[in-house]
Amino acid sequence: MEAADLREFIEFEERAVVRRTVFESERLWTQVLSLDVNARYGPVSDPESDAVLTVVAGEAALQVDKGRKRLKQWGSALVPAGAQLVISNASSDPLVVLLVAAPPPVPRPLSG
Repeated sequence: MEAADLREFIEFEERAVVRRTVFESERLWTQVLSLDVNARYGPVSDPESDAVLTVVAGEAALQVDKGRKRLKQWGSALVPAGAQLVISNASSDPLVVLLVAAPPPVPRPLSG
């Protein structure tokens, strides 16, 4: 068994997103996303991985394809495989999100 204290993965950079991988296996991938004030993550998408987002601290504005939702601390959302995701910090405080995806996203070459 592996165990982790998620507080050790929280790190902020001014107006940026810091992504730190907590666990990764052949079937599951977990990251902590730390978003400073006015920071945004995405758009991102993976055609084969479902993801669950949980707000650990702060307030998030999520956009999943054309749907929009605000989540406060402990709010959670499912992002189906293939959907485009954007996470924005929706408050004047830092935002921390736990992201769990299965299967782990596969790195792909950037298009363009």
